[in-house]
Amino acid sequence: MTTDSEQWMPPAAVQRLSAMRGSGPKPALFTSDLSVNEFILAKEAGFSPLGFVVGSSVYHVGLQVGRWSQSQELTVLTQAMYQARELAMSRMEAEADALGADGVIGVRLEIQFFGAEAGDMAEFLALGTAVRADPGGDPSLRTRTGKPFTSDLSGQDFWALYQAGWRPLSLVLGTCVYHVAHQSLRQTMKNLGQNTEMPQYTAAVYDARELALSRMQAEAAHVGAEGIVGVRVDRASHVWGMHAIEFLAVGTAVGAVAGAEPMAKPALVLPLQG
Repeated sequence: MTTDSEQWMPPAAVQRLSAMRGSGPKPALFTSDLSVNEFILAKEAGFSPLGFVVGSSVYHVGLQVGRWSQSQELTVLTQAMYQARELAMSRMEAEADALGADGVIGVRLEIQFFGAEAGDMAEFLALGTAVRADPGGDPSLRTRTGKPFTSDLSGQDFWALYQAGWRPLSLVLGTCVYHVAHQSLRQTMKNLGQNTEMPQYTAAVYDARELALSRMQAEAAHVGAEGIVGVRVDRASHVWGMHAIEFLAVGTAVGAVAGAEPMAKPALVLPLQG
């Protein structure tokens, strides 16, 4: 029987997830992209990996027209990049939900544009390891909408977060695709051979980065987070050329675990001498 979370999945995905869940006396089989150290630390934090989960979306990026001499956000491209990632994320969450997971850790977001003849199409991927709290899961770890939590923290950082009495709520992101205005020929000749700031470039990249960060923060506020850890801001021009830049701000929104006591610090192990 296919559950609601599996209805969109291809048959091969449903079969793979079913094999990981196990049936009858047959034990469940987990898969994971965690390293050995990450796997052990996740177990010490009280979580068992259930399976490697994937979400994918091949997306057509629409036509965006911008003024050659004006710095401005390219809203069509911004919306495309955001919506495609959200589709990939939601499908990864659905796979985790089908496994009965409480969350997904070590999430990676990847993008691959097709060849130059089809540069307006790209595949967006979300990948991670679905985990469940021992024993049997904890519904309170899920998001406000009942979905598994998501986090791009490594296994080590995930363990350290729980040790300190905090937990991940959701992977949050903000994106902005921005056109940086071209210089006029007069400006180019004026700056030739000189050390000088390029104000229009500075203002454009500053504005675009701030837009991405503010949108990431808005997502965190929406899920009721107390803060965001592991923030990074990636910049890429993809296939648009050097004057169209995407800023992607990503981090893990976190909140304190109610009534939790920090775990004891592990004993320090020193190497043997001689």
